[in-house]
Amino acid sequence: MVVRIFGISIVVTAISLVVAFLYGGVEALILCAILGVFEVSLSFDNAVINATVLRRMSEFWQKIFLTIGILIAVFGMRLVFPLAVVWITAGLDPVRALDIALNPPAGDAAFFPDGSPSYETALTAAHPQIASFGGMFLMMLFLNFIFSEREITWLSWLERPLGRAGKLDQLAVVIAAVSLIVASEFLADDAHRSTVLLAGLLGMITYITVDGLGSMFEVPEEAEDALDELPHGKTSNDGPSQFAVATGKAGFFLFLYLEVLDASFSFDGVIGAFAITSDPIIIALGLGFIGAMFVRSITIFLVRKGTLSDYVYLEHGAHWAIGALAVILLVSLRVHVNEIITGLIGVVLIVAALISSVVRNKREAAADDHSPSPVG
Repeated sequence: MVVRIFGISIVVTAISLVVAFLYGGVEALILCAILGVFEVSLSFDNAVINATVLRRMSEFWQKIFLTIGILIAVFGMRLVFPLAVVWITAGLDPVRALDIALNPPAGDAAFFPDGSPSYETALTAAHPQIASFGGMFLMMLFLNFIFSEREITWLSWLERPLGRAGKLDQLAVVIAAVSLIVASEFLADDAHRSTVLLAGLLGMITYITVDGLGSMFEVPEEAEDALDELPHGKTSNDGPSQFAVATGKAGFFLFLYLEVLDASFSFDGVIGAFAITSDPIIIALGLGFIGAMFVRSITIFLVRKGTLSDYVYLEHGAHWAIGALAVILLVSLRVHVNEIITGLIGVVLIVAALISSVVRNKREAAADDHSPSPVG
């Protein structure tokens, strides 16, 4: 199963590295490989969250996300999106935006002789809007998770009281709104305060809308409970569980939710890639074809192997990583946060959650071994 799941990603990686080498030699090949590793390290928490949603979808919508969705992730967010940001924020037409991306100014200057900004300069200038939108979308996702009461908690000393506090209606919205106001007032500079407020508000509205539409067609709670109780996440013919019946409109809105979520996660990767290279072709090959494809494979692996059911704290760790990323995006309005730190925080939280899950499983197995056998 592992070979089948990761085989396509390995083939795509090999082809991408060959293309990078033909495009720019050994240097391009190395940069492409670095960007691929960079994207996977940043997006592992994205894969975990994707898996929690994906296992609730019908086989049809799973295939849609893993085919059309991945094309959107590869070409849309890693190639077209940065170009769109450049031509919109810099007031350039799409052809000129593509031209400045492929032909940077001499000497790595920030501007061309005609006054047009370089691709990197234009995209960096749009960082306040990008960080605010993505930060608030992810913060809403994180807050809605921690303010929900759950039978299983990871950081119980913190998650249980927060879950009880979540009984206060719309507490997540209130805290997110206060966070946005604080960020725009104290982290954004004077020229971008209104922009940060508007972009952050749009991020909140997008989350509330897509999440609300998805909730209208939510899988019944009994079905999700039964899904979690399936041994090792058993499925039929390696497909979705019999309880994952989000079809039609339900599947469509969950698909939209996952696409917006992926976009929010990809912001920091696209911006951070410019610390490595400003070449859009290398960025697309590394982040998109290598990184995004491996994130897709990891998502499939988590769903097919029932990993989230076996290691119950992984979802918690991923959401705490999302909360950390949301805060980092808002802080980056004022202070640059090294992308390595961003990736490491997510990896550390997820690894800690995985280790806690293993310890929990061993403890429960030991308890079962020592429990008295039924008299029969």
